[in-house]
Amino acid sequence: MSDIQSVQEEIIEEFSILGDDKESTIFYIMELGDKLPPFPEEEKKEDNIIKGCQSKVWLITKTEGDKVVYLADSNTDITKGLISLLIRVLSHRKADEIVNADLYFISKIGMGSIIGSQRSNGLAAMIKQMKLYALAYQSKLNA
Repeated sequence: MSDIQSVQEEIIEEFSILGDDKESTIFYIMELGDKLPPFPEEEKKEDNIIKGCQSKVWLITKTEGDKVVYLADSNTDITKGLISLLIRVLSHRKADEIVNADLYFISKIGMGSIIGSQRSNGLAAMIKQMKLYALAYQSKLNA
């Protein structure tokens, strides 16, 4: 599996092909969300909603060996696409890799100008929650 930096570079390359076409970029983000694995219906509960997102975003984690695995869903297509990008970069990684990850791809692809300030705040909340889950696993391992 590629490291976090390599995956970010792949994403930057994919988005560079779209150029400045905002409509195509948004459509592509929505398409990415369609590729997320199905989210368990029974996990769509208040405890799993990420606070700070305008849309509903459910996020759960599990571990596979020493790796953190994320599962997510959203009630809006764009937000589902955004969380799918984060999962692509951060899922199936060791907790310390996630906690220390510099997610530079977001600014490199101009995500802020694509999604606006409300969704940018939600994106920051998603990143924060994913890192908090990883931090929790990290402290469990070091206990």
